[in-house]
Amino acid sequence: MRHDPVSRLRFRGQIAGLGSDSGVRIVVGHWDDSPFGAFTDLMVEQADGWRVLIAPTRQVAAFVAGTYGFDEVEVGEVEWVRRGTEVSVTGPGLELSFLVGARTRLGRLLRLVPPRVATSPTWSRLIGPLSARLVPGVRTFGSAGSGRWEAYGATDLHAITRSAGVWRGRTLGELAPVEPPVAVGFASTPRIPGLTTLVTTVGSG
Repeated sequence: MRHDPVSRLRFRGQIAGLGSDSGVRIVVGHWDDSPFGAFTDLMVEQADGWRVLIAPTRQVAAFVAGTYGFDEVEVGEVEWVRRGTEVSVTGPGLELSFLVGARTRLGRLLRLVPPRVATSPTWSRLIGPLSARLVPGVRTFGSAGSGRWEAYGATDLHAITRSAGVWRGRTLGELAPVEPPVAVGFASTPRIPGLTTLVTTVGSG
């Protein structure tokens, strides 16, 4: 199935963003509903700035790499397992586990907005300037320069309180802020590690 040119595609799920003492920053997208079905993908930025995409299928890899910018793209099985507050993620070269903590203050604010409004690209565009001031590095509407625009409609946010893992044979170390920001698109995840529930809309034109 071919999706280009993109008109408007919606991805419903969660994004986990976290940093580590090793300097490796990781963004995990876990999508329950998307044009490609349910899947999990990984965006890893190493301490030296090398950006890696790991996607479960060539179709997903082509779409994501055509929307964001990477130095390396790998296709391989990615698995997300959640048991209570503990999440484990495995993929080629990566073993990661983290704990999901309490809803943050921003998460409580997000839940005050009706979901139909919060997930609208129009709303994402309108609140973009405010979001950038409230959460430095985060933008809710923009483009990575691919000819496609992206809107992030967040509905909830929980803190990530602990993590551990290995990336390509090296221990990640302790949980740390996402700093410097992840540079695969026009915006990063929040600096403070967290798990965001959202609808991402990708469009063109």
